[in-house]
Amino acid sequence: MSITEVNFFDDVVSESSVALSTVDDDIDARHMEAEHEAVPPLSEAATFPRTRFAALREEIFSPRLSFLMEAHSGLSARIVEEAGFRGLWASGLTISASLGLRDSNEASWTQVLDVLEYMADATARPILVDGDTGYGNFNNVRRLVRKLCDRKIAGVCIEDKLFPKTNSFIGERQPLAEIDEFCGRIMAGKDSQSDDDFVLVARVEALISGHGMDEALRRAEAYHAAGADAILIHSKQSNASEILTFAKHWENRAPLVIVPTMYHATPSDVFRQAGISTVIWANHNLRAAISAMRETSRQIFESESLGEVEGRVSGVKDIFHLVGNAELESAERHYLPGKATARAIILAASAGNLGELTRLRPKCMIDIRGQSLLQRLVTTLSGAGIRDIAVVRGALKDAVTLKGVQTIDNDRHAETGEAFSLACADDMIDGETIVVYGDVLFRDYILEGLLETPGDIVLTVDASGGKAKPAGTPRDLVVTDRPFSGDYLDDLSVHLMSMSADIPPEAMMGEWIGLARFSAQGAAWVRDEIAAMDSDGLLETADLPLLFTRLAAKYPVMIHFITAHWLDVDTLTDVADARNFA
Repeated sequence: MSITEVNFFDDVVSESSVALSTVDDDIDARHMEAEHEAVPPLSEAATFPRTRFAALREEIFSPRLSFLMEAHSGLSARIVEEAGFRGLWASGLTISASLGLRDSNEASWTQVLDVLEYMADATARPILVDGDTGYGNFNNVRRLVRKLCDRKIAGVCIEDKLFPKTNSFIGERQPLAEIDEFCGRIMAGKDSQSDDDFVLVARVEALISGHGMDEALRRAEAYHAAGADAILIHSKQSNASEILTFAKHWENRAPLVIVPTMYHATPSDVFRQAGISTVIWANHNLRAAISAMRETSRQIFESESLGEVEGRVSGVKDIFHLVGNAELESAERHYLPGKATARAIILAASAGNLGELTRLRPKCMIDIRGQSLLQRLVTTLSGAGIRDIAVVRGALKDAVTLKGVQTIDNDRHAETGEAFSLACADDMIDGETIVVYGDVLFRDYILEGLLETPGDIVLTVDASGGKAKPAGTPRDLVVTDRPFSGDYLDDLSVHLMSMSADIPPEAMMGEWIGLARFSAQGAAWVRDEIAAMDSDGLLETADLPLLFTRLAAKYPVMIHFITAHWLDVDTLTDVADARNFA
């Protein structure tokens, strides 16, 4: 908001002072102020209270400006908590819309209650629910409040309109409830709460309905006297003038809550200076989801392919993270008999040549937006349920440390190759095993696809073959028995024929990205081949392309094709790309 606009609002407040003198003065202001001051403020250093009810009350009564973020489902509630918000707004509009219904009480209050129960299960943060009009008269409100308390919903906001409600931004001069009748709803709600900290917010719709500032203040005074813990003043003007005028004359008689959907350009500092208690971001998660789903659906429909979408949307593993699969895995380990899981070997013996970045640490430990390259690899593997992880280190090995990861040393790294480093971890090549270079990044879906591709030895290959890389860049090029078709319905198997850095462009069918999977049988074949290469005097200097080429001559080595969405870090330019990629 500009200085000019703020001055304009000050002028509006000044000019309104005489007109507002008609507001009823039969309310005991001293009593209201005492009630307000009895609630201790929440300091910045305070931790969340023991109950959700107390947490919401402390947010509403805190001297600092608080923010509640909209959620409409268990998943969106988890996302809001993950973002760092201290409280949630369960929006009537977005819950109804997520059910495919209008915001006109088409969803019954029990259906809304079902959604709220999922939300409360998904987050520890307190929830203030949009209770519309209370779904009827005082009797409906008191039953609603009892059921909300049963489900640990920390508060409700009810508006002074008639049931069934109409969204505030539809039409003009919507009829309002009689003040006395609405006060009865408020008293019934407060009398029915089973926790003393339950918060009831009275939403004043007088400004929305065109009844003016005098009426808005008169109603707010009456509602607070009836027991409302806070007042929500609503406006559909495109600037905050009405809200700031109301706040000026309200004088913090009770906490003031606002919903700046229409006057979204107003900076939050203006609300702080006006003494606003709480800002509700009312519907933006659902609106963001609609935009994303619409664009994704359009792209898939038009392209008849996932190629333009996969890698730009959240991975399936992100869903698993949000819904708590890690907790289930932990519970399975506690309650179910043990079962074998995949393990991983990360080959990270090379120092790399990235100037000052690799002077004191190897390439795998360089910083990529606050995490080492190695940590990002381990996080990706852990997200796929792979917990048993070993890193083969060599150059500057003392700098390669990571909690929960086993280390294996190749002290001859300067004179040996990748196959020898893998042989150092021979004991780990047992059962289902993932082998990956320590200097690569890739999207989660690539690892998911590798794990799901059938075969005893499976290699992930970029069908584009790294063609965009500068000339002379080291590449593990492959020849397969059939090329990548580009058809996502094509489920015919592809086998490795050979792998080398010297395959001519006309024969090359892709580039191995440094990611492989072995089944238990495949792991046995790999161990046998490592022993054979040792007997042949080849192991010490051999690279993995030679190992896989020898394996492909004896056994089926399967190919999992991808198209981009990965990166190997060889140069300073790659480091910059990795920081954008992460």
